[in-house]
Order: sequence, then structure tokens, then C-alpha cells
Amino acid sequence: MALTGRTALIAALGSLPVGIWEPSLTGVLAVNAPLAVACACDFALAAPVRRLGLTRSGDTSVRLGDAADVALTVSNPSGRPLRARIRDAWPPSSWQPGTETAASRHRLTVPPGERRRLTTRLRPTRRGDRQADRVTIRSYGPLGLVSRQGTHRVPWTVRVLPPFASRRHLPSKLARLRELDGRTSVLTRGEGTEFDSLREYVPGDDTRSIDWRATARQTTVAVRTWRPERDRHILLVLDTGRTSAGRVGDAPRLDASMDAALLLAALASRAGDRVDLLAYDRRVRARVQGRTAGDLLSALVNAMATIEPELVETDARGLTATALRTAPRRSLIVLLTALDAAPIEEGLLPVLGQLTQRHTVLVASVSDPYVARMAGSRGNTDSVYEAAAAAQAQSERHRTAEQLRRHGVTVVDAPPDELAPAVSDAYLALKAAGRL
Repeated sequence: MALTGRTALIAALGSLPVGIWEPSLTGVLAVNAPLAVACACDFALAAPVRRLGLTRSGDTSVRLGDAADVALTVSNPSGRPLRARIRDAWPPSSWQPGTETAASRHRLTVPPGERRRLTTRLRPTRRGDRQADRVTIRSYGPLGLVSRQGTHRVPWTVRVLPPFASRRHLPSKLARLRELDGRTSVLTRGEGTEFDSLREYVPGDDTRSIDWRATARQTTVAVRTWRPERDRHILLVLDTGRTSAGRVGDAPRLDASMDAALLLAALASRAGDRVDLLAYDRRVRARVQGRTAGDLLSALVNAMATIEPELVETDARGLTATALRTAPRRSLIVLLTALDAAPIEEGLLPVLGQLTQRHTVLVASVSDPYVARMAGSRGNTDSVYEAAAAAQAQSERHRTAEQLRRHGVTVVDAPPDELAPAVSDAYLALKAAGRL
């Protein structure tokens, strides 16, 4: 049982005249005894909390930044009406800062033998699984003097998926892919190395594409058409070690890498290639293999949703061995990691030859735009020192990238907003050059 503010106010107002005109035990009892009887009657008329039936329904997944609605149905089997205040508790990251109180607290009235539904709207601020905590209910009597209070556990989980903000770039990348295939309204030669078909020559075609043997067997000039390689294997490798935890702007590097991986997976699956995912630091954190184009993206976002950076140094030898086992045939391995000098030179470079010997390797890294702004700052002593430090950091980064390129690796280094389209462009360039 819990007393309300109304009870305290009535007791204070009743004690004021007693203290003025009749400051005695009799006067106090004259005021508080009727109030105590009223509280007991109010408590007896309040609907019991423990007998209530609670069930949940609603959204089970949501993209980061969007809203999820979770409904809570309250059934009142008693013969007394339920007048309640309800707190539907979730982890703090389930709402934007400062909005938890308004979003999680509800007022509800349920007549005897009926049920009512209330909705809690979540706006998560982090990826991962958000699990409902306890539902606390205060049931008030008709006078509002006292309340019954109890808690119920009503399990529910909402999975917060990566936002995939780079999907806005997908139409332009698909248009470029159609140009490579030669499937545009403009008469162009499809780029690639796989022969597709023969068609009749039209003015504007490249004369180098004329098939003279086929032309000799028919009355019209025949032209070869080409298409990029299909059914190639793409292995996306997410480095989830300590370097992926570094924040660039408002998000860790890992989130930008996930966004780039999703855009590339969507593009490659449309191009007819097979895409797998491997997340690794010192052990496998997530793996997606053998998915069809139809369910690839849903499998990837579900696997990525619960991945968090681990504050350990990535085992480059273990990562390489696992990647080679996952991709036994020639593949394009896209390694999303950091271009920090020490992890690359001491970890990746000694084992890089095992990957480049059998596969085409693309290394993609998130750069910090703040470092570029620091490099251009001037005006006072602090700014000059900041510019010198930024220039040194950029020089080391360029030197590391050049070392990777000397081993035959394609390197993409771009800010978070530009990383996803840059990785997709590099994939299309490799596809057009027939290097997959």
C-alpha cells in the first residue's frame, strides 16, 4: 500500500485548525481517524494488482533511428474497476535522452471483466536487442487516497537493426551496373570479360566488337555483346577488434563499416554474385553463408544487429585462416578495418600474401574528417601544432595504404558518409576490369 499526495494534503489541512483551536490528542484523532477509515475503504475498493493479466504484442524489430510500437494489454478479472498508473520499463537506450518518463508512463482505466491496450513507443539509440523490464502498476481507489502497487514481468524483445543509411545510393549504383551489362537505353558495349550474345550491328557500335566469323555465316554484320562476370563469390570481413570501437563523429567506426557492407551486399546480389559475411576479432562474432539474394539483406542486418566492438587486438592470423576456410575458391575479400599503422604492419602485412595469392583483396577504412580539418587550421600556435599532428597522421595513413597497394590490394579510405559509395564504386571498377 502507498499513500498519495492527496492523503498527505488532507491530513495537513485537517491538522491546521486542530493545532490552532484544540492542540490535543483528541483533536488529532478527530481528524485522522475518519481519514484512516476513508483510506481503508479506498484500499479495499482498489482493484487488486497481482490478479491482473498482462500480455504483449507489436514490433519485434526496428531500424536504428526509427520508432517501434509495443502494445501492452491489461486484463482486469476482478469485480472492481482498475484505475491505474503504469510504468513500462525498458533499458535507457530504448529512448532518446530526456524522453523516457513521458514515453514509459501511462494512465489506464479498465472496467471489471474487461481489458484495455496501451502502447509504448520506443526510439532506440543503439543497435542490439532491447528486452522489456518489469511493468509496475499502481491501482487507486475511487477516492485516490491510497494505492495498491505490484510488478509483473512480461517478456518482450525488440531487435534494433543497423540503419542502412547508404541505401539512398543504391539506385545510382544499379544504374552503373546496368551500364556495365550494356542494358541501357543508350547503345553501348557491355563491359566485362564474359561473352553474352550476338546481335545485329547498328551505327555507333565499336567496330572492334564485330564478330567476323558470325558475319560471314549470315547476311548482316554481327556484333559481340559482353557482360561482367556473374556468380562470383564476395566475402565481407568485418574487423570487430579495438580499432573498430574508435568513434568518428557520433558513431563508432564499426557502424560505418556495416553500412558499407550492406550497400555492397545489396549491389553484388543484384549483380548475380554470392555474398557471405564474417565478423572476427579473436573469434568469429557472426557468420552469414549460403543465403539467396532474396533473404540476404535480412540475414545480414540481423547478424550485424548484436555485434559490438571488442576491446582486444584483432588476431590477424586467425582472421586470415578463417577467411581462407570460408572462401576456399577464388573470391573478392572485402576487409573492413582500420588503416592504423601498427595493426596493419605488425598484424595484417605478414599474412597478407596468403590472401592475395588466392583472392582479390579490397581493404576499406573509415577516415576521420576532423583530422582533415585540423590539417588545414592556422591562426595561432595551438592551431599550427594541431595541423602538424594531423599532417603526420595523414602521412602515416597514406604510407600504410601504399604498402597495401604494393601487395596488390585495392584500398578505399573515405569518411563515414562517403565510405559506402566508395566501396561500391571500387567493386564496380573491379567487375568492369574482369578482376573478380
